[in-house]
Amino acid sequence: MTINEHITAFAGLPVVAFDPQTAAEHAGTPVAWRLSASEEDEVDFAQLFTTWLDTVDPASVDALVVGDWGEPWDVAFPLELLVDAAPRLTDLRAVFLGEMTFDECEISWILQPDVTPLLAAYPALQVLRVRGAMSLLLQPVRHSGLREFAIESGGLPAALTRAVAASDLPACTHLELWLGTPDYEGDTSVDDLAPILDGTRLPALRTLGLRNAEIADAVAAALATAAVVPRLDTVDLSLGTLGDGGATALLAGQPLTHLRRLDLHRHYLSDAMMVRLPAALPGVDIDLSDQQEVDAHRGRYVAVGE
Repeated sequence: MTINEHITAFAGLPVVAFDPQTAAEHAGTPVAWRLSASEEDEVDFAQLFTTWLDTVDPASVDALVVGDWGEPWDVAFPLELLVDAAPRLTDLRAVFLGEMTFDECEISWILQPDVTPLLAAYPALQVLRVRGAMSLLLQPVRHSGLREFAIESGGLPAALTRAVAASDLPACTHLELWLGTPDYEGDTSVDDLAPILDGTRLPALRTLGLRNAEIADAVAAALATAAVVPRLDTVDLSLGTLGDGGATALLAGQPLTHLRRLDLHRHYLSDAMMVRLPAALPGVDIDLSDQQEVDAHRGRYVAVGE
């Protein structure tokens, strides 16, 4: 699997690519503006950003989707543009950094900055989604407004996972981490997730996604006894290498019948396990789509790597 399509909605709003010639058509209509400036188009992202601020009413902007900023495999996103614009973007509530398809930049090539200053500059930010963990940094931070935090990656470094786990996010109801594979610096272990799984952090958490994980079976086994699970309504282990061992551990652990949804799509479960799971968890919406076969040469592998 590769990421080959742009999103059409973000933070509950339709995504609209910014064009200074047509931007006025969306005046007064809440949208998620998408800014993209590829080197091929010879568009400078800083200039595009300035033009955007001068064309739209920045105080009315609810959501921003950042696409290509020009050679994102060579230079990290210039976060200072967003930080410096905070006094003008007074109502910004949602940001997506790095919303690119694979033909623009493979997920594990995207260079990202330290996003801690972004959270400091926007205390009312509610949604932060980042695609690409290469060079991405986060200092353990307190942010009382953030409700949804997601990091999409082909490999999530343990230091980054620990920083997320050490952060104080009292309003966060949705946490999504794509753990990936060691082939792309994904050395996160179950131990690194401990502060999240043991319930000592994220008191409002209701949706936990530990996706695209080569260690999906180990994560499932840890969730079987994790103190955080009883307060969740959604568990997402999709896109990874989940097999019968992980599913068996889940079923042998604490009750899961309170869950509203269990997302396991793109998995390596057997036909028998795909029958067993719904029978054991009546009333739970279980996504068992996209069953995979073990590759004779690669074995089981995550959906999104490079």
